[in-house]
Amino acid sequence: MNNILITGGTGFVGRHLIPELLADGWTVEVLTRDAVKARDVLPDSVTAIESLSAASAPKAVVNLAGENLADGRWTEARKRKMRESRLSITRELVDFIGRCETKPEALISGSAVGFYGARGDQVLDESASAGNEFQSQLCADWEAEATRARDEHGVRVCLIRTGIVLGANDGALAQMITPFKYGLGGHFGSGRQYMPWIHIRDEVGAIRFLLRETNCQGPYNLAAPNPATNRAFTDTLARVLHRPSFAWVPGPALKMMVGEMSHLLLTGQRAVPRALESAGYTFEYTELEAALDDLVGR
Repeated sequence: MNNILITGGTGFVGRHLIPELLADGWTVEVLTRDAVKARDVLPDSVTAIESLSAASAPKAVVNLAGENLADGRWTEARKRKMRESRLSITRELVDFIGRCETKPEALISGSAVGFYGARGDQVLDESASAGNEFQSQLCADWEAEATRARDEHGVRVCLIRTGIVLGANDGALAQMITPFKYGLGGHFGSGRQYMPWIHIRDEVGAIRFLLRETNCQGPYNLAAPNPATNRAFTDTLARVLHRPSFAWVPGPALKMMVGEMSHLLLTGQRAVPRALESAGYTFEYTELEAALDDLVGR
């Protein structure tokens, strides 16, 4: 059977991915901390499990689990939780793969463009090195845990370095829209920092593509081919919403409001999906205005 095991299946990306996998003919199991709550948000045909000991032998594994980095101040306790929520489940998944009599054909494992750190306007493809900031080391360690599945068990591993995933009613875009509705939209800091965005349909499409294409392995930037600066992004969003975009949040003020986490908002990565496009994936949304218009245009 085409069994697929997913972690993080009740999250933003997982909830959009699972119906497409079901349509592709996969039998889906979701590893979750609370199976009862998971069943409330997942399709009826999905099996929710709370332990890997209950998992069927999967043909593929998609690992999307992890605490949201932008969901609160980066206290030392939260940073430990952000690391453990990614590293521990990935370590457990790879150990589970090692115990499988028949190994999965592929592990698609989460990461982020934060891997590269703050690099200004440098164009970053998958050959670029890791940065030296907290989120960079977190992504590098996360990827190292996943890569054990290849090194120790011969499983094809794809590392998805995801950018800002844009969806209509959830994720980062839903949070961005609120100040624009009240005429308070605008850019952060200099506005020159890049925002490597991706439409949710392309995020899901790319994961499905990597599952299908057996020659694909290694890191892939899941970001649209045309990243936008923060100022260009906010101006475009304002235009699509027919709202003004004249507010400005200075860097020091943002640091006072959200602490170290402001680093994510004031720096960015000009990441491009060179490996994904070279492998043959065709983006549905390459231009920001078309993506935003599809999701929130009036």
